[in-house]
Amino acid sequence: MGKRPARCYTHVRGPANTRVGKYVRGVPDSRIRSYDAGNRQGDFPVHVHLVAKERCQIRHTALEASRIAVNRQLQRNIGTDDYHMTIRIHPHHILRENKMMAVAGADRIQDGMSRSFGKSTDRAARVKVGQELITVRIHPEKYHEALDALKRASDRFPTPCSYKIGKGEELVKEYLRKN
Repeated sequence: MGKRPARCYTHVRGPANTRVGKYVRGVPDSRIRSYDAGNRQGDFPVHVHLVAKERCQIRHTALEASRIAVNRQLQRNIGTDDYHMTIRIHPHHILRENKMMAVAGADRIQDGMSRSFGKSTDRAARVKVGQELITVRIHPEKYHEALDALKRASDRFPTPCSYKIGKGEELVKEYLRKN
């Protein structure tokens, strides 16, 4: 049986479930393996952040898809040595699902159990309003490439996102004024 759609898990309900090992057994590993990409030691004056506008949960598969999208876009257009990208959130929250029968007439056979704990199926990151999801460090002349890459990442998230310049805003304004 396939996974439920992401819309089933995007809303934050109840306290976070993070107790791996003590209470919850058999939690699947996170798909996202690398949180940094590009040139980690480079000196980049401009920091561009992707910021969440709503409170939600983002599954680890969406985080990995956005990481791949940003990394691929920046590698193709800028090159590996001219940027540094960081994923700023981590999927700590464990998603659970109470499996129900999905056959004809199942409503007469199975009512389910009220407040059942469920089996762990996925991991998700809980995001607050205004929290930075992804940060790209670049040179000011590559500002538009970073915005395009972050736009591709925001398409993979269940929340609307905006952009924020964390550091180097004067450099970007000066570059945009010249061109």
